[in-house]
Amino acid sequence: MDLASRQARFQQADLYVVITEAFCDGRDGVEVLDACLRAGVRLVQFREKHTSAQVLVEKGRAFAERCQEAGALLIVNDRVDVALAIGADGVHLGQDDLPVADARRIAPELLVGASSHDLDEALAAQSAGATYVNIGPIFATQTKDVPTGVVGPEMIDTIRPHLTIPFTCMGGLKAHNLHEVVRRGTRRVAVVTAVTAAPDVRIAAKELRQAIHTAGV
Repeated sequence: MDLASRQARFQQADLYVVITEAFCDGRDGVEVLDACLRAGVRLVQFREKHTSAQVLVEKGRAFAERCQEAGALLIVNDRVDVALAIGADGVHLGQDDLPVADARRIAPELLVGASSHDLDEALAAQSAGATYVNIGPIFATQTKDVPTGVVGPEMIDTIRPHLTIPFTCMGGLKAHNLHEVVRRGTRRVAVVTAVTAAPDVRIAAKELRQAIHTAGV
């Protein structure tokens, strides 16, 4: 699949589920992925921070195979090399990871996402060739520590008018507060434990997808 096709699919996504096995309530990440795909999730991130490249490739290939079968996009956190090795659709980069411009040069047909915590970071990523930026953490979260702390939903109002590329939002987003970001123009909401640690992953994902669409009406 080329970049244009991936971008078109990205635009159609609503719920962006980030899967880290440590936050899957004792379940295997692939099991959680399968439940997400059954719920209609079509944008997934494979995020394992402290795992060897060999294990990342082995587990990532299982993710890639399932996502391809379901017609879902697979984004790999941090590792452009792993994304390319397993045939993923993109990579998501933090502020301390490989620069966006280098990732774009190495992998011209992949989606390249970039974490941003303020307007300067978002604009820098956009100028460097990012496909999308993530704004966050919107609310308090236990799945990621960032020096900036919580940026609040108001940060969307600051960043959004200056973007010419899509954006996602992440950080403490649940069914009860999704409206705070959707009413500010967010169309792709990223979550971790709201889905991956839920008693029933499929139902949780379906309910969140419905909440996004309801809040956007």
